[in-house]
Amino acid sequence: MPAPRFSDQLNTQIGNELAAHNQYLAIAVHYDALTMPQMAAFFYGQAMEERGHALMMVQYLLDTDAEVTIPGVEAPQASFSDVVAPVQLALDQERRVTEQINGLLKIAREESDFASEQFMQWFIKEQVEEVATMSDLLAVVTRNADDIDDIEDYVAREQRGSESDATAPRAAGA
Repeated sequence: MPAPRFSDQLNTQIGNELAAHNQYLAIAVHYDALTMPQMAAFFYGQAMEERGHALMMVQYLLDTDAEVTIPGVEAPQASFSDVVAPVQLALDQERRVTEQINGLLKIAREESDFASEQFMQWFIKEQVEEVATMSDLLAVVTRNADDIDDIEDYVAREQRGSESDATAPRAAGA
């Protein structure tokens, strides 16, 4: 069983991941309403990825006989002033999630919870990728804020669907 302090915080993180899912869903809807199908599809995909992260955490708790609590989440921001603001919000969110994931790893280490530390390694790698992706996207969207066709072309070219990662933890219900 994971250290109680770790499992408590992992349950909190499940809520953080579900909140990220909802935020990405709201961003996707925003871009869909602007008739930006590439950006919408990218953020719908990001939403599903965050949901998947929450379910990986649920499965880990189930596998280790720890209690699972699905916390409620606040409503996401749904309106934005321009095409740049949602991506800036997404980058800020990924940086915040990175801090949360690092905090979970720190707790696992402090508690000598080696299985939980190992479980968190994949999420550390994932957050490096997520921050890099959003940083690049923000640069492109900022540079091309007045030309959504260039933004759409970039996303179509550079943000293709991700390949399956054999090292990813198993998700509940999968």
